[in-house]
Amino acid sequence: MVQTFTEEHIIGEIVTEFPKAGDLFKSYRIDFCCGGNRPLLEAIEERNLSKDEILSKLNTLYDEMKALNETGIDWKAASYSELIDHIINKHHRYLNEELPQLSPYVTKVLRVHGAQHPHLVRVHSLFSQLRTELEQHTIKEETDSFPLILQFEKDPSEENHDLVKKHVSELEDDHDGAGAIIKEIREITNDFQPPLGACGTYRLVYQRLEALEADLFQHIHLENNILFPRAAAGN
Repeated sequence: MVQTFTEEHIIGEIVTEFPKAGDLFKSYRIDFCCGGNRPLLEAIEERNLSKDEILSKLNTLYDEMKALNETGIDWKAASYSELIDHIINKHHRYLNEELPQLSPYVTKVLRVHGAQHPHLVRVHSLFSQLRTELEQHTIKEETDSFPLILQFEKDPSEENHDLVKKHVSELEDDHDGAGAIIKEIREITNDFQPPLGACGTYRLVYQRLEALEADLFQHIHLENNILFPRAAAGN
């Protein structure tokens, strides 16, 4: 089998070329969004994983999807407006709907089970922090940063480019903060595994937190590894 991807490939670039790789990396807890700007080997060694196993599965999956012509949308070739529309309509919409819906369940689980499971106090606190940060972040993107990027696409002046780079740096810092929060939630929930005998609401909260993490990873990947580098480079 020809190795399309090697251990020297940058993680974010792998997922950019082959979006389905994100599912594989997620299963091994390899960060491809906030931590995507580093060689795959570095993440493999950090998590004490098998390099041969990861590369074999990655390249086999790529070959299978390529044979089915399902390697994914090439967002590198999309215009700024196409990529931004996708981020808003898919990922921002998901957050706008999911965060307020999930919030009362997180609170309910804390009220009912917090005395027996003290870690739920921290889960509640982290989720509340994450919700606030993401809501403010998406508003900033939609009202300020994204329009600025689209304006730069029409008028690639030096002044607009400097403004874009400033916004990109701030947004990437926001992403680092959100990524750190969801990682801590995963750690203290034992990889979103509810305790034995957990009620339906308890299990629901963990399932939806894991789904939130998955969507957030894809969301941040599209921005950190595709949209922002292109905008900052003026391409």
